[in-house]
Amino acid sequence: MTEKIVVFDTTLRDGEQAAGTRLGPREKLKIAMQLARLGVNVIEAGFPCSSPKDFEAVELIAEEVEGPTICGLTRALAGDIDICGKALAKAPRSRIHTGLGISDIHIAGKFRDDKYGKTFGEKKARTLQMAVEAVKHAKHYTNDVEFYAEDAGRADRDYLFEVIQAVIEAGATVVNIPDTTGYTIPAQFGALIRDIQSSVTNIKDAIISVHCHDDLGMAVANTLAGIVNGARQVEGTINGIGERAGNAAIEEIVMAIHTRRDFFQVDTDIETKEFYRTSRMVADSLGMTIPPNKAIIGENAFAHSSGIHVDGVLKGRETYEIMKPEDIGFPQSCVVLTARTGRHGVRHRLEELGYTFSSDKLNQLYQRFLKVADKKQEVFDEDLIAIIHDEIHTIPETFQLDYLHAISETGRPSKVSVRLRMGNKIKEHLASGDGPVDAAYKAISLVVNITPKLSRYEIQALTSGTEAMGKVTVKLEKEGMKVIGKGASTDIIEASAKAYIDGLNKLVALS
Repeated sequence: MTEKIVVFDTTLRDGEQAAGTRLGPREKLKIAMQLARLGVNVIEAGFPCSSPKDFEAVELIAEEVEGPTICGLTRALAGDIDICGKALAKAPRSRIHTGLGISDIHIAGKFRDDKYGKTFGEKKARTLQMAVEAVKHAKHYTNDVEFYAEDAGRADRDYLFEVIQAVIEAGATVVNIPDTTGYTIPAQFGALIRDIQSSVTNIKDAIISVHCHDDLGMAVANTLAGIVNGARQVEGTINGIGERAGNAAIEEIVMAIHTRRDFFQVDTDIETKEFYRTSRMVADSLGMTIPPNKAIIGENAFAHSSGIHVDGVLKGRETYEIMKPEDIGFPQSCVVLTARTGRHGVRHRLEELGYTFSSDKLNQLYQRFLKVADKKQEVFDEDLIAIIHDEIHTIPETFQLDYLHAISETGRPSKVSVRLRMGNKIKEHLASGDGPVDAAYKAISLVVNITPKLSRYEIQALTSGTEAMGKVTVKLEKEGMKVIGKGASTDIIEASAKAYIDGLNKLVALS
């Protein structure tokens, strides 16, 4: 029988922490539910000891998500492990992922204090002892313990083998071999996995996992080299998001395995038709844009323009395509809705897109749908998704836009008046600025008495035409907090104001 590769998704941990913002527990839960539909085997839901919100998110996912094993990250510290064990307590299947740096560079940098030993040899001995103690402590909470040997790609081989041997003896069921800095190349990384197989005598008692970063653009290639040489768990993120240049992209790893079964001779449990939806959900939640030329799930992944290519595809898609767009879940056709479609038609299309709502929420969405349909005549899938994210809020709405009026003239400062609802109160302010968006943001800040740093502003037309829905994404920073705000409207000034207010609401919720 074909061997199965375990797919370990760390979008909600390694991916989210690099996005410049933090997702709320309910936002994480929504993505985790979709990852379960995608069929990942393990969801690393977060780093519970890093913050109360992360603890809450891991606890919520552990309790409500069915199917995958739910995992939490810890350092090799008893306190971290205790907190993680509590967060995972209600998971039907849980895993604690603990570890520490084992390369000479990491040991010298992280364990320089004399309490870890005065000589380098003493520090390495203490590091090994901490690794074993962490695994044994984690076994009190779950039988499934994964150990990460951080910076394994640059570690001393003999010491790495010694650490792996010891943590497996202590009870580790998975040993994670990370290329933490993206330093290795496929031939080198594959040889490392092969050498672990031949040098660690008890390696058959654990699964070898690979966790590769993309600093040199080889995360996926290194991961696949790991599989060829015996790794049976792969770790990565949706869209390849992560620290610095990112992690290995799960959709690329999986589709490489599925497309080249003849070479890899392994398979996964992934429902590949969910990739498109999962990719868009993650990108939207984190305020990211997917490059059109992104492998597997970019908008141009199955687009052809040159005469020779188009001619070839028309005669036979396999001429220039090694995968079918429907295998990844690309929409076969763009459904167009109008004001005459009716509530049932809108609900049906929402369900096809993977969204279900209560009667009250559906009515709220339908009323907004009618307003958009009156303005732009035809409502596309992209418009529906924008309406959902603009109307359905996962955090309290401290501030709500009630009214906006903008005046903009060539050669003169723009003037914008905004009126916000704040509970039972209504407050209005007028401001001038360098363009209507700047004026609107100044007016909103005067109303709420909060002036965050605007470190990013991005607008995207969701469909073609001058009447298209515009989606605005902003990144706001205040007192160390970073949030992503989003807003959508056929009016880009209104969309901009909504995005700014969404960000302010998130800042208030975090404070």
